[in-house]
Amino acid sequence: MSQKPLLKFDDLHVTFFTPEGRVDAVRGVSYEVFPGETVGVVGESGSGKSVTAMSALRLNDMARAVMPSGSITLNCDRLGQVDITKATDAVMRSIRGQEIAMIFQEPMTSLNPVLTIRTQLTEPLIHHQGLNMRAAEEKILHLLRKVRIPDPDKKLDQYPHHLSGGMRQRVMIAMALSCEPRMLIADEPTTALDVTI
Repeated sequence: MSQKPLLKFDDLHVTFFTPEGRVDAVRGVSYEVFPGETVGVVGESGSGKSVTAMSALRLNDMARAVMPSGSITLNCDRLGQVDITKATDAVMRSIRGQEIAMIFQEPMTSLNPVLTIRTQLTEPLIHHQGLNMRAAEEKILHLLRKVRIPDPDKKLDQYPHHLSGGMRQRVMIAMALSCEPRMLIADEPTTALDVTI
């Protein structure tokens, strides 16, 4: 391929320091993802698939993970070439949602239980895309219909615990798609889905 990869993992290592000691969760992962390409990462439970995926958004930082070697390179028009392992918090905030979005495996722990669906879905659109509340609500209603949420206008003022597991997962998918990211990372996205979708 002549074009640059959208995202490139090069000999990535991820380490956690726990009370029980050091855990080398990812050791030497390398692969590339080109625009328009779908890449599946397969491995047994505990092999580091989710840690690798979350490293692309630096979400492991919150668990005091370090990336002692290797790199994750994002190539995008807006920011140029960025080594995610060395990017500042400000740069990462501009990447999350707009350049790369993630659908998490467990929607009940990923959605905020004290915020309505409306608040959680409109916030990224207002923050990242500068939409006003009315435009943001129109867009999220369109996305909720797209992921087959029945009566989406009635679901906006509900909280995550009011929805079934499958509906919560569909809300997560709509949220991930809302800012039209260049890359979508899905961590076992079908685990919580119901037969409707």
